[in-house]
Amino acid sequence: MSSLKRRLLQRPKPTGSGRLERWIESFQDYLLTECHLAENSVAAYRRDLQRFQIWVKKRPLAKLTIKNLASYVGWLKDQGLAPSSMARHIVSVKIFFRYLQLEGVLTENVADLLGSQKLWQRVPDVLAPSMVTEFLNAPNETDPFPRRDRALLELLYATGCRASEISQLTLSDLHLQERYCRCLGKGNKQRLTPLGRPACFAIAQYLDQERPRLAAITDPLNPWLLLSRSGKQLRREAIWSIVKKYAQRVGAPGTISPHTLRHTFATHMLAGGADLRHVQELLGHASIATTQRYTHVDQSRLKMVHNQFHPRA
Repeated sequence: MSSLKRRLLQRPKPTGSGRLERWIESFQDYLLTECHLAENSVAAYRRDLQRFQIWVKKRPLAKLTIKNLASYVGWLKDQGLAPSSMARHIVSVKIFFRYLQLEGVLTENVADLLGSQKLWQRVPDVLAPSMVTEFLNAPNETDPFPRRDRALLELLYATGCRASEISQLTLSDLHLQERYCRCLGKGNKQRLTPLGRPACFAIAQYLDQERPRLAAITDPLNPWLLLSRSGKQLRREAIWSIVKKYAQRVGAPGTISPHTLRHTFATHMLAGGADLRHVQELLGHASIATTQRYTHVDQSRLKMVHNQFHPRA
């Protein structure tokens, strides 16, 4: 059991008149222990609700109206949040209010009247195939761990996995002979993801030439696939830094992140003719509606389909 989960289980549940801070803590406990969300997801909900707490100040939640909450959305926009971040904050508040209604703190959930997150949803950033090639080839011998970094970048693009999922990969999750890996996604759901030959080659080079040296720093039996310079698990924050480093090197847009490679993976799969349902499975999306965002990105495929099937194209 993690230290975060232990702290939450030891915490007393707030009374009906408990302050907002304590109800946020209780909600965090509920998400972790009853909904079995990953700690990263729970931490994200908490950050969103802490921002909501700043806005709400001492106003009683039971007296908030839909007009008040609409003002909160405007306040988020004034804070300079990206549309995707605004959408996530709104979802966090809606789920929090549902929890408070279940606990009897609120008799009505006015947050459910807030607009759909689709209103703030934007089309994901995607890299062109030529930029992907340049990006994956960016690590070189002047870097401290070029083979690890190349393996990381290849994994991100080959699998479409989230940074947190890549960080959690162990040696036992890897099956290079069969060319697939097993990853643990949101809600502790496992899925199998195929690996292309370039990714397998990059991983094999890292395993042979760099990983033994890194593992020896702490424990040669270290189970994690990707290791940091100190021989420990490569955390998702470090993965973000590595991606940013090589994006800057090749002159890619400054907004590139590990999630950009996930978006790029999905878009290129659809452009190559992959079925939307298959891409949904590979990404680990619970809803196909989430995967459908990528159909708005690949205009070339839409034109091709239109030209092929429309009688007056």
